[in-house]
Amino acid sequence: MTGEAARVRDPGLQPERTRLAWRRTTLSGTVAAVLAGKTALTGGVPAAGVVACALCCVCWLGLLGVAHRRIRALATTSTPGALVPRYASAAVLCTVALAVCGAALVVRG
Repeated sequence: MTGEAARVRDPGLQPERTRLAWRRTTLSGTVAAVLAGKTALTGGVPAAGVVACALCCVCWLGLLGVAHRRIRALATTSTPGALVPRYASAAVLCTVALAVCGAALVVRG
């Protein structure tokens, strides 16, 4: 095996599985944001509910942006680079904040 042939990487289905995982993550974030909005808008609209709902929407948009960027990166090349720590941190922060805001809305209700 020559040096060039050894460097050629066959990623198999790994990039596709990773893209699908990002899509599942955005789908679950969408469901959480929709349920948070529904919870906030049922039975009156207190200011805290509106703020928590708005925060859920902002966190969902942040998660959607990071996921879309990563999905595009995975689709453009067969050997994508590692996820930048800044984007990984943003995805984690958005996910945790979405869960906290959703929990606050459920506890309030």
